[in-house]
Amino acid sequence: MSPLPSREIRLASRPTGVPDASNFEAAAVEIAAPAAGEVRVRNRWMSVDPYMRGRMVDRPSYVLPFQLGEPLQGGAIGEVVDSADPAFQPGDLVSSMLGWREAFVAPASALQKIEPREGVEPQAHLGVLGMPGLTAWAGLFDVGGLKEGETVFVSAAAGAVGSAACQMAKAVDATVIGTAGGPEKVDYLRSIGVDHAIDYRATPDLKAALKQAAPKGVHLYFDNVGGDHLEAALDVLRPFGRAALCGMISVYNDEAHSPGPSNMPLIVGKRLKLRGFIVFDHLASAPEATRRSAEWVRDGRLTASETVVEGIDNAPEAFIRLFTGDKIGKMLVRL
Repeated sequence: MSPLPSREIRLASRPTGVPDASNFEAAAVEIAAPAAGEVRVRNRWMSVDPYMRGRMVDRPSYVLPFQLGEPLQGGAIGEVVDSADPAFQPGDLVSSMLGWREAFVAPASALQKIEPREGVEPQAHLGVLGMPGLTAWAGLFDVGGLKEGETVFVSAAAGAVGSAACQMAKAVDATVIGTAGGPEKVDYLRSIGVDHAIDYRATPDLKAALKQAAPKGVHLYFDNVGGDHLEAALDVLRPFGRAALCGMISVYNDEAHSPGPSNMPLIVGKRLKLRGFIVFDHLASAPEATRRSAEWVRDGRLTASETVVEGIDNAPEAFIRLFTGDKIGKMLVRL
């Protein structure tokens, strides 16, 4: 079997502030035939996600940093080209964490076979049936303890995780408040059933807007933003309310520490429960989350909204757009 030509994106330099094109470099490589126990894969889709920004910094964290001059990593869906492991056959669709490249060879243990599901596109396994969907499920149910009929506030509600969280909450008859930036995203939130969609860019007083949407307060806050959104949420959370802290994209590119919420004493007075979480701690929930989510996809209660960028060379642009807000739903690169 001859080598397979491929292109990959490497980390050229560590970003300061918002990443730009100079932090990435493309390289042409050849992928050797698989040895015993290995599988060669051509990627069809790859994911870019906000958490990858943290991996571009050389510091201790829950996941190792990306290395300079090495290809980046992330979720990908690919097709098996050839296999030297009996568990995989040419044509099988597989998921892996070996994105940011057109093709690769890896041990069979690094791959997970994707079984066809009626009405589900393969790339949904990078979105509502993948890490974003599991993150939404974990924040709502494992961490947030969401109950039927409660009121939920979701920030960055038009993003991959936020839009999944909004729809999952509606699927269990919760009232959902979502914030997003711009009229197009607000219209999108209304289209997926969000009860109160707030354009935070056009709202001079976010706290007042939230109190108008939920005069009796909210039971659960799903935080993707931090900053002023977290401060506003503390104001509107009901006594004994909960907050599932998933991400704080408002500060990911800060070059200096930003001040925290000014109303932190409310946590004591209201007896609030705030808990940060990482999706990898909730892998035991994946079978139930995937099963329920697939049911909701089939019956139309959960839609896989996507923004698609074409080609490996445009992957850095797709990643940078996560921080400019120029996308709706899951950001994907089609290879």
